[in-house]
Amino acid sequence: MKVADATPTPCIDFSKIQSIINPPDLLKVQLDSFHNFIQDSVPLAKRKDQGLEKVLRSAFPITDTRGLYLLEYISYSFDKPKYTVEECIERGLTYDVSLKIKLKLSYKDEADEPDWKETIQQEVYLGRIPYMTERGTFIINGAERVVVAQLHRSPGVVFSQAVHPNGKKMYSAKIVPTRGSWIEFQTDINNQIFVYIDQKKNFLVTALLRAIGFAKDEDILSLFDLVEEVEVSSKSSKREKLLGQYLASDIVDMNTGEVVSARSAITEDILDQIVAAGYKTIKVMKTTSPEKGVDKSVIINTILNDSSATEEEALEIVYEELRSNEAPDIDAARSFLERTFFNQKKYDLGDVGRYRIQKKLHNELTEFSTYLEERPELKELSDAIYGRILQTISAYSEEPIGEDILVLTHYDIIAVINYLIKLVNGMAEVDDVDHLANRRVRSVGEQLAAQFVIGLARMGKNVREKLNSRDTDKIAPADLINARTVSSVVSSFFATSQLSQFMDQTNPLAEMTNKRRVSALGPGGLTRERAGFEVRAVHYTHY
Repeated sequence: MKVADATPTPCIDFSKIQSIINPPDLLKVQLDSFHNFIQDSVPLAKRKDQGLEKVLRSAFPITDTRGLYLLEYISYSFDKPKYTVEECIERGLTYDVSLKIKLKLSYKDEADEPDWKETIQQEVYLGRIPYMTERGTFIINGAERVVVAQLHRSPGVVFSQAVHPNGKKMYSAKIVPTRGSWIEFQTDINNQIFVYIDQKKNFLVTALLRAIGFAKDEDILSLFDLVEEVEVSSKSSKREKLLGQYLASDIVDMNTGEVVSARSAITEDILDQIVAAGYKTIKVMKTTSPEKGVDKSVIINTILNDSSATEEEALEIVYEELRSNEAPDIDAARSFLERTFFNQKKYDLGDVGRYRIQKKLHNELTEFSTYLEERPELKELSDAIYGRILQTISAYSEEPIGEDILVLTHYDIIAVINYLIKLVNGMAEVDDVDHLANRRVRSVGEQLAAQFVIGLARMGKNVREKLNSRDTDKIAPADLINARTVSSVVSSFFATSQLSQFMDQTNPLAEMTNKRRVSALGPGGLTRERAGFEVRAVHYTHY
């Protein structure tokens, strides 16, 4: 069967009136997205840190557990397609290109040796990638397919509310990353704030703050301006004001060694103990912020119901809730928390997510920074925690840290809690989840990048297993890489994904509509079972 020549013929214009506006390229979004991902026409030195380049850099370097091998990524390249588009359609083939990556393998005999003994550079075949045609389609086994753009929840923070059957409003904040665990903060009917990670078991937000470094009750209370220093007096009028209030810090009698712990409700007996211990002033919890009159009792209630009192106890609680099948271990718990939120390979807000958090919580972040400047001790503790986060980022990634940190920080968590407090007080508004401002389009380039992340993660696991089982004999990068690992994931995406569809060829308009379609389904999006009436309805922002 002979295929018709697809060479475009020059257009003949029969119009009598000259066109004023040049029509836009209706396929520009799809074509630009794919070429920005693949960057095949860009010289190696000028390639941007995006698309395939960014994915490969994040997947490497790969090391073994003994520290004897180091596999590093240098660059990638493509061969030209073997066949033309017409030949692929005629023969039932896939229009694709061969992907090769240049790797460098270094090794040494002992882990404590300062220098690598020898390095081997080699170009390794990583599989074949379907290549987009000029018409914005892919030829898979001779059939034209279209990868539909996906409309999904934008990374960042979204605030919402729900009403309990008893009529009480409950507020929640979801931090959605580009990659990693979802974290949700939610108020309950008992006026406490709980944390959910990946919708698993919950724990109090004060346990999370304690686990990341704000170990004492006084530290947590100080974050929200809830510590008040009051005078202890023998006068009955002043004593009555103190009765029933809660201690913000421990009271220690230096003579007897007795301790009245923080969170204790002040009674007549405790007041007598405080006076006997020689205290002139004590620190108590206050429920409102005097400057703005904001009710912050939700923080007090959360602290009073928190079973942890130290950083170690909080780490155990977090670890037990999320890894209930493992015995709690402090070092393992700390490492787990760091990997979950501060390792950019595991957790990434992305540029969009970081921008949206900064924009949404701008007032809260600014207010907290100003508040810290007035309290040197708290600022010193906050800076120390921030320094630990930066160290964790550096430990897991060799790339320099930019201006915007793309992992979660304690500043973000505190700003989210402050916004929730404003919601409880009716001083802020919740977000409309279906509003297009809270959604974004994932075009073909982003979807392919997500598939490569999955494939390269599997490949990295296989490489580590091979390196760990090797003795210090001479091996080459080609011995470690299995091309099928990555190519099978990409092939599966084009063959079975909901977003990879046979092109509608009824007429040219149907074809164009298919290429420009946006779907809320697909990986990471809605499922037919979960899609409620609100999602199915047409939102006013769609116009």
